[in-house]
Amino acid sequence: MASLSLVTIVVADYDEAIAFFVELLGFELAEDSPSTTNDGRPKRWVVVRPPKAETGILLAKADGADQLAAVGRQTGGRVGFFLEVDDFDATYERMVAGDVRFVGEPRMESYGRVVVFQDLVGNRWDLLGA
Repeated sequence: MASLSLVTIVVADYDEAIAFFVELLGFELAEDSPSTTNDGRPKRWVVVRPPKAETGILLAKADGADQLAAVGRQTGGRVGFFLEVDDFDATYERMVAGDVRFVGEPRMESYGRVVVFQDLVGNRWDLLGA
């Protein structure tokens, strides 16, 4: 058996990223622990995940020019992340009230309602629900 436990999103600031995912998207802060880089500098190990989800997101603060260049462009401008919710309308309204950037309007597809949004650094996500 195998499972996917974490995916990484490179961010500019830990606390801004935590606020976005927890307050606007309704994720849980699963871990926020001190850690160190490979060369001994301090960093944090920050994991968020949707309630009841097994897979989490490691929020990794950009370290160096290459990583800074990847912030917001981890999937080259494509939708790279998919957030499926039980209550599309409530989630969408909470996100609109929080000034989340949307790309277009919600639409109905064969698999349900969908709208593209950008996270705090510009990565594109699909918000999916009934």
